[in-house]
Amino acid sequence: MAQLETTTRIFRIERKDIAFLKFIIEAYEGIAVLTTLERDSGAVRLSIAPGCEQEVTAVLADLRQTIRMEPLGTPPGPFPATAGPGADRPDDF
Repeated sequence: MAQLETTTRIFRIERKDIAFLKFIIEAYEGIAVLTTLERDSGAVRLSIAPGCEQEVTAVLADLRQTIRMEPLGTPPGPFPATAGPGADRPDDF
Protein backbone atom coordinates (compact mmCIF):
# COMPACT_ATOMS: atom_id res chain seq x y z
CA MET A 1 0.00 0.00 0.00
CA ALA A 2 1.32 3.46 -0.92
CA GLN A 3 2.10 5.79 1.95
CA LEU A 4 0.29 9.13 1.83
CA GLU A 5 2.46 12.21 2.27
CA THR A 6 1.78 15.90 2.71
CA THR A 7 2.62 18.04 -0.33
CA THR A 8 4.51 21.27 0.38
CA ARG A 9 4.46 24.45 -1.69
CA ILE A 10 6.36 27.64 -0.93
CA PHE A 11 5.11 31.05 -2.11
CA ARG A 12 6.01 34.68 -1.70
CA ILE A 13 3.00 36.93 -1.21
CA GLU A 14 2.59 40.51 -0.07
CA ARG A 15 2.86 40.77 3.68
CA LYS A 16 -0.58 42.38 3.91
CA ASP A 17 -2.12 39.26 2.28
CA ILE A 18 -0.70 36.67 4.69
CA ALA A 19 -3.60 36.80 7.15
CA PHE A 20 -6.17 36.83 4.33
CA LEU A 21 -4.65 33.74 2.69
CA LYS A 22 -4.37 31.97 6.06
CA PHE A 23 -8.06 32.58 6.83
CA ILE A 24 -9.17 31.42 3.38
CA ILE A 25 -7.15 28.20 3.67
CA GLU A 26 -8.46 27.60 7.21
CA ALA A 27 -12.04 28.02 5.94
CA TYR A 28 -11.50 24.86 3.85
CA GLU A 29 -11.05 22.75 6.97
CA GLY A 30 -8.43 20.06 6.72
CA ILE A 31 -7.18 20.61 3.16
CA ALA A 32 -4.01 22.55 4.01
CA VAL A 33 -2.10 24.50 6.64
CA LEU A 34 -0.42 27.84 5.93
CA THR A 35 2.77 28.68 7.84
CA THR A 36 4.52 32.03 7.67
CA LEU A 37 8.22 31.37 7.04
CA GLU A 38 9.49 34.95 6.76
CA ARG A 39 6.97 37.64 7.52
CA ASP A 40 9.09 40.50 6.16
CA SER A 41 9.55 38.93 2.73
CA GLY A 42 6.09 37.33 2.64
CA ALA A 43 7.43 33.77 2.32
CA VAL A 44 4.78 31.21 3.30
CA ARG A 45 4.60 27.41 3.22
CA LEU A 46 1.43 25.60 2.26
CA SER A 47 1.30 22.03 3.61
CA ILE A 48 -1.39 20.22 1.63
CA ALA A 49 -3.16 17.17 3.04
CA PRO A 50 -2.90 13.95 1.02
CA GLY A 51 -5.63 13.77 -1.61
CA CYS A 52 -6.42 17.50 -1.45
CA GLU A 53 -3.95 18.74 -4.07
CA GLN A 54 -6.57 19.38 -6.78
CA GLU A 55 -8.87 21.27 -4.42
CA VAL A 56 -6.00 23.45 -3.17
CA THR A 57 -4.85 24.10 -6.75
CA ALA A 58 -8.37 25.28 -7.64
CA VAL A 59 -8.56 27.55 -4.56
CA LEU A 60 -5.13 29.06 -5.35
CA ALA A 61 -6.08 29.62 -8.99
CA ASP A 62 -9.14 31.57 -7.86
CA LEU A 63 -7.15 33.54 -5.26
CA ARG A 64 -4.58 34.59 -7.86
CA GLN A 65 -7.24 36.93 -9.22
CA THR A 66 -7.11 38.75 -5.88
CA ILE A 67 -3.55 38.37 -4.56
CA ARG A 68 -0.16 37.96 -6.20
CA MET A 69 1.58 34.65 -5.42
CA GLU A 70 5.11 33.91 -6.56
CA PRO A 71 5.97 30.19 -6.38
CA LEU A 72 9.32 29.64 -4.65
CA GLY A 73 9.46 25.83 -4.68
CA THR A 74 10.48 23.75 -1.69
CA PRO A 75 13.55 24.57 0.40
CA PRO A 76 16.09 21.76 0.91
CA GLY A 77 15.93 22.05 4.69
CA PRO A 78 14.29 23.96 7.52
CA PHE A 79 13.50 27.57 6.71
CA PRO A 80 15.12 30.04 9.13
CA ALA A 81 12.81 31.86 11.53
CA THR A 82 12.49 35.61 11.24
CA ALA A 83 14.39 37.45 13.95
CA GLY A 84 12.39 39.41 16.45
CA PRO A 85 9.41 38.82 18.73
CA GLY A 86 7.65 35.56 17.99
CA ALA A 87 10.54 34.21 15.86
CA ASP A 88 10.09 30.83 17.49
CA ARG A 89 6.47 30.80 16.35
CA PRO A 90 6.39 30.53 12.52
CA ASP A 91 2.61 31.05 12.39
CA ASP A 92 2.96 34.42 14.11
CA PHE A 93 2.51 37.28 11.65
